[in-house]
Amino acid sequence: MNSRIDLRSDTVTRPTPAMRKAMAGAEVGDDVFGEDPTVNRLQERAAELLGKEAALFVPSGIMANQLAVRLLTHPGDEVIIESQAHIFHYEAGAGGALSGIQFYPLPGAYGVLKEDQVADAIRTDEYYLPPTRLICLENTHNRGGGTIYPIEKIKAVAKIARSRGVAMHLDGARIFNASVASGIPAAEYAKPFDTVSFCLSKGLGAPIGSMICTTTGRLPLLRRLRRMFGGGMRQAGILAAAGLYALEHNIKRLAEDHTHAKKLATALADLPGISIDPERVETNIVIFDISKTRYAPPQAVEALKEEGVLVVPFGKTLLRAVTHLNISEKDIEKAIMVFRKIFR
Repeated sequence: MNSRIDLRSDTVTRPTPAMRKAMAGAEVGDDVFGEDPTVNRLQERAAELLGKEAALFVPSGIMANQLAVRLLTHPGDEVIIESQAHIFHYEAGAGGALSGIQFYPLPGAYGVLKEDQVADAIRTDEYYLPPTRLICLENTHNRGGGTIYPIEKIKAVAKIARSRGVAMHLDGARIFNASVASGIPAAEYAKPFDTVSFCLSKGLGAPIGSMICTTTGRLPLLRRLRRMFGGGMRQAGILAAAGLYALEHNIKRLAEDHTHAKKLATALADLPGISIDPERVETNIVIFDISKTRYAPPQAVEALKEEGVLVVPFGKTLLRAVTHLNISEKDIEKAIMVFRKIFR
């Protein structure tokens, strides 16, 4: 398996020897009591990078998103999202099950909503309507092909939300990809939001963990909700050390992943039957249409796997490839050769 070029996701990254060393030497305590010094340092650093007052370490990105939903809503509330959002498609119905909310999905362009869509979707105050309490955006947008949510669009939606008394949450699982690619600080992207989540275990290369960043005043309830959701961990500093290492060493190098993704997309665009616009590839996610080839996605996945390249089906006619720190330029060149062999 290690000899295969694994482009299924940036979640497959493995800790480097230096990260493992940091984990092995981590100072630990009981985080449920707030006494793990390494977790505390990670939370302080995450809050600093996102420009927020406080942060909380949690096991997964889904937990971070769902804690934000529970924190900012009540049962029976409505949450506006883009129709292809991760929180809507890939979180096992958690919004309804854990917080009793319903989603109002709006169709966007590559994951990006228009301000008038959002304004029109916010409910009026009639007693028979579910109150709109929260708007969730995603940056970068997974199903949008790693699209960077334009900062001016975020600000415009936030202005509408504030004027209507609606909270804002950012699923920033890959916010540092957006920041590195655009040159806009992560804190600038995070500023309009009440809560922001981001993953340590994707492109940043940690083996586990995500952060949720917010205000100091919300932290006590957030900690209680984390406990309720089963996310309280004890000597978690071993994991937090990996997150700290990732934040200090693996943010700037995300640019390499973006370069590799663009190179792959450009090569795929030249293959017969494959449809992709390389200009739409802004970060590390490459989604392409194979409907005009002889393959359906499951068959294409198997054919590529037999040649040592792993990707995932991403719809009825789509495949997805994601670059990450365990993928080198040489790996991309080999993968391109395999794609040419299969699709020519």
